[in-house]
Amino acid sequence: MPLNKVKINVAGTNYVLNTQDSEQEVLALAATVDKDINDIMEKSPSASVAAAAIICAMTYLDKYNKSNNGSDNMRAQLKEYLEEANRARGEAEKAKLEVEKLKVDLQYLKNQVEKNGSQM
Repeated sequence: MPLNKVKINVAGTNYVLNTQDSEQEVLALAATVDKDINDIMEKSPSASVAAAAIICAMTYLDKYNKSNNGSDNMRAQLKEYLEEANRARGEAEKAKLEVEKLKVDLQYLKNQVEKNGSQM
């Protein structure tokens, strides 16, 4: 896939990025980072761009890690549900076979009763 050169502006500085992502995606990300850095700098006027960028990076990394942990938990739950469903399916199959066996036994007993009843 060819690389796209995308010009962005974050915190008053221009950058050119080489990326496989679309220009729209990169510009949207840059706008989010720019807004977040500017928000931090407005709340803490003594904060430098570098400090604001580090705070943003820490915030993004925290959200990423929490998202991954949530995904891992969901995968573990899904695995448990699938295992439980497979166990239930196996138990249902056993029960079905037992019902079929009992039907055969019942028919056999009915035949025996009819046979014995007709011999009297």
